[in-house]
Amino acid sequence: MISLAEKINYLERYLTQSNKNYADSFKEDIVLFIDNFTDKNKLLLFLNKLNSEKEIEEWVENLCSKIVLKFDSEDEQINDFIYDYIQFG
Repeated sequence: MISLAEKINYLERYLTQSNKNYADSFKEDIVLFIDNFTDKNKLLLFLNKLNSEKEIEEWVENLCSKIVLKFDSEDEQINDFIYDYIQFG
């Protein structure tokens, strides 16, 4: 099992990889929202529920997909959308 610090490092690396498609372009928004990739950032505690790099990748892909399918820029802010996903899944 990987430590929280390793999960945080992996998440940051994964989010900063080059974009392969439209959904990947929202990774930058996630990076800007999280801002501080350290174990002191309470936003990152959701990583305790994830057990592997693959689960982290799936979490990011699911969030990006939800942004593409459900985010309405006229009615909500991207930061609110990301926060809700982190808190409630």
